[in-house]
Amino acid sequence: MSSTDSILPLRRVGASGLLVSAVGLGCNNFGRPGTNTQTLEGTVEVLEAAIDAGVTFLDTADMYGAEPGLSETLMGHALQGRRDRVVLATKFGHPGRDMGYAITASKGSRSYVRTAVEASLTRLRTDWIDLYQLHVPDAATPIAETISVLDDLVREGKIRYYGHSNLAGWQIAEADFTAPDRGARFISAQNHYSLLARAAEREVLPAVERFGLGFFPFFPLHNGLLTGKFTREGGPAGSRIMMQRRHVWQDAPWDALEQYQAFCDQRGISMLQATFGWLLSRPALTSVIAGATSPDQVRANAAAATAWSPSPHDLVAIDALFPLPDDPAARV
Repeated sequence: MSSTDSILPLRRVGASGLLVSAVGLGCNNFGRPGTNTQTLEGTVEVLEAAIDAGVTFLDTADMYGAEPGLSETLMGHALQGRRDRVVLATKFGHPGRDMGYAITASKGSRSYVRTAVEASLTRLRTDWIDLYQLHVPDAATPIAETISVLDDLVREGKIRYYGHSNLAGWQIAEADFTAPDRGARFISAQNHYSLLARAAEREVLPAVERFGLGFFPFFPLHNGLLTGKFTREGGPAGSRIMMQRRHVWQDAPWDALEQYQAFCDQRGISMLQATFGWLLSRPALTSVIAGATSPDQVRANAAAATAWSPSPHDLVAIDALFPLPDDPAARV
């Protein structure tokens, strides 16, 4: 299927003018050892398949890859001649990896952000980043300073919009109230969210809706557990779960997952289709960012986005299978 045949819808990111495909491609597998996308050739194959399927929202981070920056570097090569066909998002400021910058400033500071954006632009071989995201909140830097430098980058044309990731509900509210005016503000939030990880519904999603942000879930398929490829007996031998994260499979709520599979079978749909349908029905959710290491995976994700829409009755049934866990903080 060519990009002109794609029916994958576009969605607006919060109250901004940015439009992204309803399915995004998580690019954390680019440059990851042991995957098809470890190489440039594999990265090109997946990116071409994504664009042809209408998955034009690409989300990466400066820390992704076997070595810092490798995902961005591979994407920079792969997107030559295709840059205008995608919405390119990346992230900065994760404390878990040394990016090699010869500075001592905190990762949300003006000096750090300036250094980080120039490095990402160079690796991505582009003049602008469509969505530049604070990867993790920086407790050492006032959020006003981070907003100020990000707004300067918008004015300079180096980024078009900015968002954040991993912020709690109160931090989302603080960021919005701190913004100097309605034109200088974050437009999106990216947090962990899936049928098996619904904690964001307590405070993050209400804050996202209240302050007009777009929402992107990461790990929306729970490392592949919600694709229907896994059972109590195991899963694909080469999958990330079976190779690196077996505890995700071992600790899975198999009674609920087997009932979920029966729910899908009764409706003649796959678990992947049901999961995408449920996610895209969530208020404020803009795009489902799902990783892929093969062209077939990214094509399946794109097709699943429009295969099934849940009815109100379906949503009630799914909620009964995967209820929001009890909040210990709410106990007396």
